[in-house]
Amino acid sequence: MKSRTRARSVALQALYEIDLTGHPAGAVWEQRSSEAELDDRLAEFARQIIFGVLPIHAMLDGFIAQYAPEWPMEQVATIDRNILRIALWEFAVYRNTPLKVVINEAVELAKTFGSDSTPRFVNGVLGSLAEHQNEIRQYLNAHINAPTSPNNSTSANGSPGADTPSGSK
Repeated sequence: MKSRTRARSVALQALYEIDLTGHPAGAVWEQRSSEAELDDRLAEFARQIIFGVLPIHAMLDGFIAQYAPEWPMEQVATIDRNILRIALWEFAVYRNTPLKVVINEAVELAKTFGSDSTPRFVNGVLGSLAEHQNEIRQYLNAHINAPTSPNNSTSANGSPGADTPSGSK
């Protein structure tokens, strides 16, 4: 598994655990990062994903539901939902990874962690979301400028103290 794919995998596993159990994000991240043995750069990328997705997961889910209406969010498997959230966050908020790479990485995670039908589902939903990426970005830019926590002042793009999504153009 490529290094950034491994970092996404660690983030996915953490988000999955948080989604299923409600465990505190900080504790889950500490446990996952200590087990993963990622170098500092990759650990920071995984952390950015987790703490970028969590505060806006409801908004991300809203876009997923809007552009994949044949799949109500409550019927989407937890792992699939989190793969989609990560990819949508990565191309709409983080914006440091080319769209094709984001989709390919999500499909790889789907092959590893999802059911047999997950890669095709993820690819289809992300294709639909990608067609609307500009309006999604505009909406998210307007709605996620506040820090997620006064303690760590991390914005929704996972960057400490950032006021706007990373890579705004």
